[in-house]
This record gives sequence, structure tokens and C-alpha cells, in this order.
Amino acid sequence: MRTILSLISSALIFGSIAWAQDPAADFPNKPIKIIVSVPAGGGVDTVTRIVAEGLHQRLGQPVVIENRAGAAGNIAAEFVATSDPDGYTLLAAQPAPLTINPLLYKKMNFDPTQFEPVAIMTSIANVLLVRPDFPAKSAQEFITYAKASPGKINYASQGIGTTSHLTAALFERVTNTKLVHVPYKGTAPALNDIVAGHVDMIFMELASAIKLHESGRARILAVATAQRIPNLPDIPTLDEAGVKGFESGTWNAIAAPPKTPAAIVAKLNKAVNEVLKSPETLAHFGKINLHAAGGSPAEAKAFIKKETVVWGNVIKEAHVPAN
Repeated sequence: MRTILSLISSALIFGSIAWAQDPAADFPNKPIKIIVSVPAGGGVDTVTRIVAEGLHQRLGQPVVIENRAGAAGNIAAEFVATSDPDGYTLLAAQPAPLTINPLLYKKMNFDPTQFEPVAIMTSIANVLLVRPDFPAKSAQEFITYAKASPGKINYASQGIGTTSHLTAALFERVTNTKLVHVPYKGTAPALNDIVAGHVDMIFMELASAIKLHESGRARILAVATAQRIPNLPDIPTLDEAGVKGFESGTWNAIAAPPKTPAAIVAKLNKAVNEVLKSPETLAHFGKINLHAAGGSPAEAKAFIKKETVVWGNVIKEAHVPAN
């Protein structure tokens, strides 16, 4: 009897040791929640919902989306940063809360560098989008108009510190123009006011801008890429319009709370990459002009670090004030 009890005890001990060595062994065994840093309907939200459905199919557990917008993603990021590091609460965000927000906010209750990046979901080019009745009909005309009318053009952004904000700040600096910033809480409200003519322009990701351009509800004057975009062969680059070397793109990522075990991050990363490479996802992304990214957690971490340096320099050189 004692021998049997000893064997059972040993099995339990070895089982506990094995679980401790591989915390991802039975992960996930309950629903996963992804906290999205923007309102429903924006680019990050759209991508996350596509990826979440694929994760549900591959991981066998429900993947719940919860939108917590505000403070350029800080509200969502803080919530995730203070959540249990067990892989069941994740962050889906635009660049700002994972990169440069410490340079833009005087008080933050989390450190972006401590997140465990899971993967970059998508990357996409930015374009110069203007309201439908804006007087300039080309990128060159826009630049001439902006130089001749300092402080008279207002631009929307998805919020302070977002790529749309910083791209406009960079544009002001390199073209020696003065624009007026009108920050919004996400993509949808900003674009609604572009279409309504309440604001003049925005630097917006192609996926959100192209349908407005094609329908005539807004106009793309230029693309912020090195080469013209195949879907918009008649739209020049900003480089062609005279702003030499001007490039800007945006991306979105999934990250886990600080100290999430590497084994769990790796399991999530594998599933995300499978989703991003699937024919269903690629077809869906193709319809909305998104480029699937993917890659390893290490690659995601290195990419985020590089982006932090690039846009951190823009903040400093353009003297973007902190809040």
C-alpha cells in the first residue's frame, strides 16, 4: 500500500514539475480575451476580429474582443499590462501604445518595453487623404496651398501619438508648413468628419482610405511609399510630388502582458502565423488592401524597437508636446 501511495505521490510531483517546465502544455483551456485599443470599426479592430476568428478555430477556445479606446491606446495597454501574465488577456494595438507614448504622455502607468510581443498582424502604407471638396486637386497643389496658408489647413488624426498624427508632424517639418491638429478617438470618427468636410485632410492607412477615394467621398492625393501602389497606379508618391524620401506606414500588433511565459507566447505566435498565412485570411486582407505580416516574437520585438527609435526622433525633431 505504501509503495502504491509513493508511486502516486511521485507521479503527481513529476507531473507538477513537467507543467512548471511547460506552462503551455494545456493552454488554452478557457476563453481568450483580446483588448483592442481603438473603437469598433477601425483598422486595428477589423484586423483583430479576422485574426480572432482564426485563433478560435485553431486553439479550440472562444476568442472574445473587447474595445477599450482612449488616450492613444494607453487605456487598453494599461489594462493588459496589469493583467495576469497567463496568455488569456492580450493587447491588439496600433504603434503608439507599444512604442512612443512615453514621449507624449507625462504620466503613464505601464512601460511599453515590458510587453511580450506575440506578432505583427498587418502592415500598410499611409496616404494623403483630403475632404471631397478640398480646393487642391493634386499633391503639388496641396503643398503649394499649405505653404501659402499657414495655420489654415486642419488635419485629423486617430489620436495623439498615432501614426496619422506623427506623419502629419513630419510632413510639416520637411515641407516647412504649419497645419492645425484635430485629434479624434479612433479611425471611424476621424474619417466621418473628413467625409462630412469638417476637417481638411488626414494621413490614413490605405485600407481605410481607398473605398472613400473610389466612391468619391474623399480624395487620395498622394501615397507615402517609395513606389506607386498597384491599386492606385495614377496616384503619385509624395516623393514624386516634391517631398523627397517621404515614407510612412502603419501596423498593428498583438502583445501579451509582461512576464508571460515564453512557451505561451510561442504557442500564440504559431497560431497567429497560421491564421495570417491561411488562404481565407489572405483573401479577406486582399479585399481590404491589407498586407499580412507575421514572423517570430523576437522579430516583432526588434521591429517595435526600431519603430520606437524612428518615430521617437520625429517627436523630438518636430517638437511634439507631451500631454
